[in-house]
Amino acid sequence: MSEAPGRDCPLCPRLVAYREANRAANPDWHNAPVPSWGPREAPLLVLGLAPGLRGANRTGRPFTGDYAGRLLYATLLRFGQARGEFRESPDDGLELTGCRIANAVRCVPPENLPTPAEIRACNGFLKAELAAMPGLRAVLALGVVAHNALLRAKAIPASRFGFAHGAIHTLPDGLLLADSYHVSRYNTSTRRLTAEMFEAAVAALLARLSG
Repeated sequence: MSEAPGRDCPLCPRLVAYREANRAANPDWHNAPVPSWGPREAPLLVLGLAPGLRGANRTGRPFTGDYAGRLLYATLLRFGQARGEFRESPDDGLELTGCRIANAVRCVPPENLPTPAEIRACNGFLKAELAAMPGLRAVLALGVVAHNALLRAKAIPASRFGFAHGAIHTLPDGLLLADSYHVSRYNTSTRRLTAEMFEAAVAALLARLSG
């Protein structure tokens, strides 16, 4: 399986119907599976859940155009994983230098919540994505869905490595799996995730990579 689904990927009927409805309502939006972004030779993959309706589904770039990208890209810039300026638009000139970004589910789901069947259907693309990154050493999973999707792509039972914010797991093949709560507006507004918490999780992972 390719690491990138086609524009009219048919695998998930509910997501296909939602895609078609969004294309009719907003014909100038991306409204298609959102491709991963960043250099394939990067040692780090940041793995999110799925595109946001008015974010990546609109702009075509992960975490771009809605609230969730603000903390993510500010942190990547602060820690030297990106350069430029994030202005919530795919033409802002921002570049990823030390990481690549992908989602566990490539199409926007209704209410930002993919079903277990949709997560499974999209997992082959994640598996191919991992295989296409020859220098991959770590994955930063934003939320439990991303965490479990990565384990599924590696054929590892989810029960073997539990999700916990700030945890860094060493998988059997040596890949590091780091966990953080998702950078969603809900998590940051309720302070389940603060900027300090997210920065600490990223700093700890980068320290392991440089050690």
